[in-house]
Amino acid sequence: MSEEELVAWSALRLAEAIRTRQVSSTQVVSAHLDRIESVHDRLNAVVHLARDSALDMASRADEALARGEDVGPFHGVPFTVKDLIEVSGMPCTSGTEGRRHVVPDQDATLVCRLKAAGAIVLGKTNTPEIGFAVETDNDVHGRTNNPYDFERTPGGSSGGEAAIIAAYGSPLGLGSDSGGSIRLPAHFCGVAGLCPTSGRAPRTGTFPPHLGLGQERAQLGPLARNVSDLVAALPILSGPDWRDPSVRPMPLGDPDTVPLKDLRISFHTDNGIYSPDPDTITAVERAALSLTDAVDRVEHARPAGIEETSELVFGLSAEGLVDFQASLQAMGTSTMSSLVADSIGAARAHAPPLSLGDINRFITRLNRFRATMIAFMADYDVILCPVAGFPARPHGGLRQADTVLGISYTQTYNLTGWPAATLRVATAPGGPTGLPVGVQIIGAPAREDIVLRVALELENRLGGFVAPRL
Repeated sequence: MSEEELVAWSALRLAEAIRTRQVSSTQVVSAHLDRIESVHDRLNAVVHLARDSALDMASRADEALARGEDVGPFHGVPFTVKDLIEVSGMPCTSGTEGRRHVVPDQDATLVCRLKAAGAIVLGKTNTPEIGFAVETDNDVHGRTNNPYDFERTPGGSSGGEAAIIAAYGSPLGLGSDSGGSIRLPAHFCGVAGLCPTSGRAPRTGTFPPHLGLGQERAQLGPLARNVSDLVAALPILSGPDWRDPSVRPMPLGDPDTVPLKDLRISFHTDNGIYSPDPDTITAVERAALSLTDAVDRVEHARPAGIEETSELVFGLSAEGLVDFQASLQAMGTSTMSSLVADSIGAARAHAPPLSLGDINRFITRLNRFRATMIAFMADYDVILCPVAGFPARPHGGLRQADTVLGISYTQTYNLTGWPAATLRVATAPGGPTGLPVGVQIIGAPAREDIVLRVALELENRLGGFVAPRL
């Protein structure tokens, strides 16, 4: 088996091949480490490569199989971790100078759970400073490039994660999403990503911790090239750890048991905030119409009040900006990266900072927005819509106040806390092989099973991941 073949396999296929001894974990891990190194100069996606520890764990995984031990569902399979999420013994810079030399001695809860399932950490992936931008660049590790066009951004803030998965450097990754930070990079890089229901998976072991006014917006979740890997990862990542106070027990259904023929699907191509480009509109319409013979009904419908999204998001961001600046000061960092400074300027252009007297009125408005949104779901099981108003932009193209509104399509569902997945469904002009165009698939709270069932169907009908030419 060649390294080129191994790195193209899904996480589930690798797990089966390792478990049945078609290949060894050492072969698989070594192939991915070599792939990361071979694309590093062009992408700069992995900012810490744990070659020695990964190979050591792979050797132990092979020995466990040789002894006939029971193994987990991802035994011997490699994965990568966004550099906001802590891994014991590996730097966790969060892309900021004040944490350049921080090395945690504990794993984040979700890292611990994947390790317990047998998975092996290859390294940490790049992110903007403290995750506070939708491009991936910082003063510690520099800029990450999109594997489909090096002159374009992979998005943010899980940009390094999406880029290295698309480039066959990792089959599975952990990211975080407080406004689209899993789904936007997945869209720009043509991979699949899932932002789970608010309260589904613990965020313990991230920096910065999510404990402020906007804490319900931020979730951790998986990225992969194949939807089936998201399906397999979610049960491992789910459930309370009795440390994150936002996480609660909730049912987790199986996508295989979802009756597709009974589903009611709505779709829209314009949220009233930012009008998408023609390629994006065509991709969403194509995805929706492809399901007409498989589900109960597909209707063009948009939740009322959705156009409030940006005002509400940027109102919450005003509180986050204060925390961001305080975090930098606490770490002894006097200046922030230019990318983040520009992103803050773009956010402030749409909403002023909240005074203490404004907060109660703001929360009341936010909860009215959520009530209106959930009422819409009485008539539908799924919403299909754009991930963003455009495919991947050139570097620096998301720093301006006008273009930042193009990511409002993901932000809506951080405000509601609903599960949402991203999947590639089309290709737009650009780069050597075209630019990926994704669709966003949203479900009601705790219905990741429905979201993933529709994602699996769209992947089967429209093709899903297409490799970049690197």
